[in-house]
Amino acid sequence: MSDAATKPKPATAEAERELTDGFNLIIDALKLNGLNTIYGVPGIPITDFGRMAQAAGIRVLSFRHEQNAGYAASIAGFLTKKPGVCLTVSAPGFLNGLTALAHATTNCFPMILISGSSEREIVDLQQGDYEEMDQLAIAKPLCKAAFRVLHAQDIGIGVARAIRAAVSGRPGGVYLDLPAKLFGQVMDAAAGQKSLVKVIDAAPAQIPAPDAIKRALDVLKGAKRPLIILGKGAAYAQADDAIRAFVEKSGVPFLPMSMGKGLLPDTHPQCAGAARSTVLAQSDVVMLIGARLNWLLSHGKGKAWGTEPKKFIQVDIEPKEMDSNVEIVAPVVGDIGSCVSALLQGMGGAWPAAPADWVKTVTSKRDENVAKMAPRLMNNNSPMDYHGALGVLRTVIKERPDASLVNEGANTLDLARGIIDMYQPRKRLDVGTWGIMGIGMGYAIAAAIETGKPVLCVEGDSAFGFSGMEVETICRYKLPVCIVIFNNDGIYRGTDVNSVSDDPAPTVFVKGSRYDKMIEAFGGVGVNATSPDELKRAVNAAMDSGKPTLINAVLDPAAGSESGRIGNLNPQSVLKKK
Repeated sequence: MSDAATKPKPATAEAERELTDGFNLIIDALKLNGLNTIYGVPGIPITDFGRMAQAAGIRVLSFRHEQNAGYAASIAGFLTKKPGVCLTVSAPGFLNGLTALAHATTNCFPMILISGSSEREIVDLQQGDYEEMDQLAIAKPLCKAAFRVLHAQDIGIGVARAIRAAVSGRPGGVYLDLPAKLFGQVMDAAAGQKSLVKVIDAAPAQIPAPDAIKRALDVLKGAKRPLIILGKGAAYAQADDAIRAFVEKSGVPFLPMSMGKGLLPDTHPQCAGAARSTVLAQSDVVMLIGARLNWLLSHGKGKAWGTEPKKFIQVDIEPKEMDSNVEIVAPVVGDIGSCVSALLQGMGGAWPAAPADWVKTVTSKRDENVAKMAPRLMNNNSPMDYHGALGVLRTVIKERPDASLVNEGANTLDLARGIIDMYQPRKRLDVGTWGIMGIGMGYAIAAAIETGKPVLCVEGDSAFGFSGMEVETICRYKLPVCIVIFNNDGIYRGTDVNSVSDDPAPTVFVKGSRYDKMIEAFGGVGVNATSPDELKRAVNAAMDSGKPTLINAVLDPAAGSESGRIGNLNPQSVLKKK
């Protein structure tokens, strides 16, 4: 045999070429843009993607339900100003994540929902593929933007567009549809890397017009009873120093909305949180900074706002928000940081003091209400009422101001919002604009991951039921989360009676439930607390240890009122019982 016959054939250029695929390009695109955490639930067709992302250095948090993973991603976006990423399977998994995506959009949190999907040619002909659904069409009405990537070379652009859409202007939720076939598509590795896009200046500053700044300051300066309202948009902006400087220089009383609490401490001398009814009813000029005149502020009109005529100044990045409920006499359009800095500059070196009689009225009412509430927060009743239990948690947060407070429920939410003072921004995380139930465990997990600080999660027993299985997730990742469940045996209270059958009333749960036993099944610490003293000891021990802990706080079943303080939103039947 000749030498020519035995000599190895040279490798072809195709065989020597380094290749990449859709899996790796998606991972590389996320990492290139600093998105290093994914919240999700594994399954077909994204299980391998989760494994590969974890191996590539992305932190992958695997949940028990996609909705909770989505809520985690949404609040991660609020805390970091980068899109929180949620990864789900197709169809039912996508639909589970869609609730959280819509919630993120409504609350202006940047989030990207990435879902695997069936192939277009099968979906369009409705041929009955596994979990077949036109997910892009379903997502579009419920989020800020939606995109589908069909070819590996477009992954970089697809991810870049999703990031920019999520964080630019008014932030919101974005859907990114990735058909199963995309993951396995192969292309030249060098070309693949060139196709990736690093997003530059994803949320560019939007500078307010000088005339708008002058107009707003003129209106504020002319006020006899001015009020500043700080919303969660102000907290999201992370312009904390400028906001504080502006409020303090103005001398104007401020009212923080729930997730705006802590931009200035609730104990600040200008804080009017404990005089909310007074300042809403009696103010004559109201400046909204990152807050909307939606149902949470009675749409800027009606009995809550009293009979005094109002002038509204509104600072918001979205022009369409102006005049949405009432006339805005001084709209200031731009990003919060740029707007507040411009307002500060426009005030110059000297600014007139806020009217002394108005400041005195607000301060007196605030101090009166605080003094009236104090004895109720110091009781040691057993079983507990809401005030005794919340009085304990109020002290815990005062002593640990860098801990995040996650809060949901009816009475548990409404009362905690007014009782527990916050001292730092973006530390109070709650149900937001929709008043939605179920955010608790997802928010708690993301807060622990994104801040690296302990989390106190205060839940109504009804609210906990929406996401309670995620206590296993908290234990699996050994997160420093202390959950306190206010257990009064039911929704609102556990005393309702069914007068026509042996079935329990619709609002009543199992009497004497021991939620603390749930977390013990997964290796966490469970405590049953029947008095404020027991609750205090248990919460402090949990916060000191950093161990996953669930405290069953036993409340009087009669404690609570229907829907907290918004029972009026339930329509009353006009039918009479026969």
